[in-house]
Amino acid sequence: MIKIEAFLGNNDVMAISEALKSVNIGGLTVTKMRGRGKNPGPEIHASKGTEVFIPQFSDKYIMQMIVPETKEEEVINIIKQNAKVAKIFVSPILRAIDVPSGKEGEGVI
Repeated sequence: MIKIEAFLGNNDVMAISEALKSVNIGGLTVTKMRGRGKNPGPEIHASKGTEVFIPQFSDKYIMQMIVPETKEEEVINIIKQNAKVAKIFVSPILRAIDVPSGKEGEGVI
């Protein structure tokens, strides 16, 4: 099993989610946060357009999912096709346990 995290610069969450459903990837977690990258955020025009403000942080979205290793490339390709701006990180999952059922391993996902 692996954990795939996609840090999205734009709100492409629904497009990615729908594409993942079509390949039977159902469970994912989405978090909306504020952050900054290398490039500055979009300008905000204030005071009837006479002042320009560049915010320190802009909205970002993080999608996290645990998938079997056999689905790794398929999930990464879906994210790449549906995201305009993103960074993808892949990590191994050493152990997974579902507390209510007691299942372990891939049966958890």
